[in-house]
Amino acid sequence: MSLKSMLCLLMFVFLTVVGPRVADASITDEVKKTVDQVVAIVSSKEMKKPQNEQKRLQALKKAISAIFDYGEMAKRSLGRYWNERSPAEQKEFVQLFATLLENSYAGKIESYNNEKIVYGKETMEGEYAEVRSKVVTAKRDEYSLAYRLMNKGGKWVVYDVVIEGVSLVANYRSQFNKIIQNQGYAELVKKLRAKSAEITAP
Repeated sequence: MSLKSMLCLLMFVFLTVVGPRVADASITDEVKKTVDQVVAIVSSKEMKKPQNEQKRLQALKKAISAIFDYGEMAKRSLGRYWNERSPAEQKEFVQLFATLLENSYAGKIESYNNEKIVYGKETMEGEYAEVRSKVVTAKRDEYSLAYRLMNKGGKWVVYDVVIEGVSLVANYRSQFNKIIQNQGYAELVKKLRAKSAEITAP
């Protein structure tokens, strides 16, 4: 699967927010419950009105930011280079990574068109869990999605998503590491800053 195709599929990733686990509810149950909350934003006729565009985008960004542990994802995406960075550098990298991840796909979520999401096997080992699912399109094409989660202080958060066998974090790590190896860490940050400025520009 190409990177472009994988990123397009990420619109479905953002339909998942995982909150604290309830005693009688599985992690998958929590995923299902919160999917409806995000889909409601995307499907709302009121929110789709032009005058509500900013309100809709803010609601989507809020939902997106609740899904992922940006710090954990940024750390894993930087890989072995993470520990070489100072606390200040790590903080900036997390912020840049969050902006990239949050804003790059906000528009894609809005293309949701009642695709069917089917949940499969849930596995848990200690503080880690995985929820498997698949997306079924109107043409009955199917794409597999696996959500990797970790328990932090009683809250299950997503730290990686595997789409058709391709890890989002591993994909970013490959791209970031290639830039660092060929051009240095400063060049990676420069690129991320430029992308962040482009995204947040009026």
